[in-house]
Amino acid sequence: MARRTHVTARQERLGAELRKLREAAGLKGREAAALLGTDAGRLSQIESGVAGVSEETVRRLVAHYACTDPELIGALVTMATERTHGWWEAYRGKLPTAFLDLSELEYHATYYWDVSFLHIPGLLQTEEYARRILGHRVPELPVADLDLRVQHRLERRVILEGPQPTPYAAVIHEAALRIRVGDRAAARSQLARIIALSEGNHLTVRIVPFDLDEFAGADSAMVYVGGVVPKLDTVVRDAPHGTAFIDSAAQLDRFRTLFHRMEAVSLDPKRSRDFIHKLAKEA
Repeated sequence: MARRTHVTARQERLGAELRKLREAAGLKGREAAALLGTDAGRLSQIESGVAGVSEETVRRLVAHYACTDPELIGALVTMATERTHGWWEAYRGKLPTAFLDLSELEYHATYYWDVSFLHIPGLLQTEEYARRILGHRVPELPVADLDLRVQHRLERRVILEGPQPTPYAAVIHEAALRIRVGDRAAARSQLARIIALSEGNHLTVRIVPFDLDEFAGADSAMVYVGGVVPKLDTVVRDAPHGTAFIDSAAQLDRFRTLFHRMEAVSLDPKRSRDFIHKLAKEA
């Protein structure tokens, strides 16, 4: 297959998973390439996501790598052969690539966990809240660029509000609920949206209150996106240089543990809804 003009995070992930399987099998790149009947440069392009890969090639590679996990193999084949042109493609060339990669990741999610301490999670934000958050940057974005980012964030909500919503769980600190990104009316509207969404069977919101003793987990903000199999899970974190997509086994295990710790110390869903109702009345 020809070299790609742009490589998505999903395509990079497929290549990375094939590389992990090769390394676990104890094979060097040139050795695996020889088994495939190609050269090391071609295999390197596959593993970096620069070159596409067919179903036959994926199955030959995983056989050489002695992978016997049928669910993982099936997921890798799907990643290699699926030709999804989702709604986010309309933004290609208009928004940073990470925005599109996140949308594609969410589209394929089997479940979605969010932990946030200072801001309402993006998927739960109202349009006004999103506009103020996305507009608070230096230098300021041109109006047209800001409009595009807001529109994109609102379209991402399809995974919660579409015909087949993705199971979603959020842990939100009280600070995020109390910080007024807009005026009082905007704050009430934002809280009302969270309350309405939390009444759905597919969505759970838990609150970490200010008065919780011995809470030291405020550095645990994350988005954890479940893959078809656990090995294909992904953690998304904001970093000073942009969005980071994390997929190493050790880091995934770490963030799973952190999420469950946040769940354990938060209020249960009913008490959390009551808590948000109370804040909405005070706003």
